[in-house]
Amino acid sequence: MSATPGMDALLGQARARTVAALLRAFGDLDLAQELYQEACVRALHSWPERGVPKDATAWLIRAGYNAGIDLTRRKRRFASADPDAVLDAAAADTDAEQAIAAAMDDAVYRDDILRLLFMCCHPKLQLTDQLALALKVVAGLSVGEIARAFVVTPETMERRLSRAKQRAAAAGMATAPPSPEERAARLKAVSRMLYLMFNEGYSASGGDQPIRQALCVEAIRLVRLLLDLFPGQLETMGLLALMLLQHARHPARLDSKGELVTLDAQNRALWSEDLITEGTVLVQNALRHQRPGPFQLQAAIAAVHCSAKTPEKTDWAEISALYAVLEMVEPSAVVTLNRAVALGKVEGPQAALDLLAPLADQLQRYLPFHAARAGLCAEAGDAAGAQLALQAALRCSPNPAERGYLEARLAEIEEKSCTAVRMGATAPSLE
Repeated sequence: MSATPGMDALLGQARARTVAALLRAFGDLDLAQELYQEACVRALHSWPERGVPKDATAWLIRAGYNAGIDLTRRKRRFASADPDAVLDAAAADTDAEQAIAAAMDDAVYRDDILRLLFMCCHPKLQLTDQLALALKVVAGLSVGEIARAFVVTPETMERRLSRAKQRAAAAGMATAPPSPEERAARLKAVSRMLYLMFNEGYSASGGDQPIRQALCVEAIRLVRLLLDLFPGQLETMGLLALMLLQHARHPARLDSKGELVTLDAQNRALWSEDLITEGTVLVQNALRHQRPGPFQLQAAIAAVHCSAKTPEKTDWAEISALYAVLEMVEPSAVVTLNRAVALGKVEGPQAALDLLAPLADQLQRYLPFHAARAGLCAEAGDAAGAQLALQAALRCSPNPAERGYLEARLAEIEEKSCTAVRMGATAPSLE
């Protein structure tokens, strides 16, 4: 039996909490994922006839738990008909069930998903492997989606995930939760993973929906919990501020047809003032300590955007300056790309294109690079360059909404070019 789109979405939303709870109960990551799949199969057989339960996640956890108990019983079953052996097996089954039930009822952290995140971020794994594994296990992203987040090929990411799973298994990652001291050491990796999780929701790399709002909301919820655990962490405060300020624009990011609306064209009256206020206060409080980190600086940039009542009132000089600081604090090609866009608003498109030129090889698979370059070329009057950049962007596997936007821009530029050619051919000679 196949899932309906609504049921499929419901199962997906419950995935992380179900896997995390089952991991806590059984202590085996691969088994927890298998039990989640078995719970989904049971849901597909039960829900169409009996209706979707009020708490679908709790239903799936219980179904996965029962499937795990069944598996435990089968593994402990003796082939011998010896009565003493049968009694010993039954006693072992009872002990196992009681231990698992106790684990289900005794949460180490306030939230199972947060607990799972810290377990994925094991110090014996490289930081990039921690992030990739967490995105796969917790967020349930595909290999292609994770590869896009890291700007690598799916084949490279597949190898990275396989290596991470092997090292995690060797380190006994899923057998014991980290201590409070270990949690503090892993905070940076967990924060980075939640940042990537939010970004995947903000701009989905696959599927029919360009925005996965549930993923954004879940990432925000988890960062709030993280800030409760580590209230003095300025970067955690900055991360929450960044997410709130970005998510505040959600209602204006799609039009009635489900197509993406660029920042300049968004109806700013639809932006959430409550989220903007909360995010702005958070980043101001963090920056007051004068120890700016990457998340604080990105949140400050988002706050400048959100403070502009119209696109024309955007303080691009301030944004350009903030990106320059961010580039010093955490240099990366993506940061330079964003600084180039801001610089183009201040000094003109050619200055931005000059800054982008050295990034071409490194960001050849990164859609925003080609989209930004297309806009700058068009602004500089280079229609041919804009067309090539848009064609390159279309080769970066955009989601349907992104593809629609890029194709519309390409058609618009091509039409303008054809019109210019026709006018040039019919214009009277000045000689």
